[in-house]
Amino acid sequence: MYEELREQVLSMGANAAAVTAVSEISFEPAFRKMCESNACGNYGKSYMCPPDIGTVEELIEEAKGYQYAFVYQTVGELEDSYDFEGMMLAGKIHNDLAQKIRGLSFPDHGKKPLFLGAGGCRLCQVCGKKTGEPCRHPEDAMSSLEAYGMNVSELAKLCGMRYINGANTVTYFGVVLF
Repeated sequence: MYEELREQVLSMGANAAAVTAVSEISFEPAFRKMCESNACGNYGKSYMCPPDIGTVEELIEEAKGYQYAFVYQTVGELEDSYDFEGMMLAGKIHNDLAQKIRGLSFPDHGKKPLFLGAGGCRLCQVCGKKTGEPCRHPEDAMSSLEAYGMNVSELAKLCGMRYINGANTVTYFGVVLF
């Protein structure tokens, strides 16, 4: 069953996909510091980003309540290491794939799957948090692996994937916990 799911996701545009046990994933609260540094500009400005989604300890506990993780990656080609537009396009392609993956059927182990993406939620052009409105798409909004304290480079290794895929590329990861 997992192989069929993997093949589906690869045919949808992922470069790699694998299933692993959540108990094997390295969770490190320090990865939340990436969010707190506000490099993306969404800290405190998105419902799906810290601090609004809860403490890293709460999120790690939530994630560890799942049995399996379906991990996928996309790799975007860049003109050079300063190709910001290429990075943004690759991020959009990854996030579009993440939303398509929501439509797939994951095994039911008693609770709804948890979908995590690369970076913060990018479903809306402007998050309702910034305009004082409630989340417009609470069923589709997605938080990031880092917000949940996942060590993504270790996760890649665990799943037989490369975290860095060579010069002039950008690699994004997504996870479905089920």
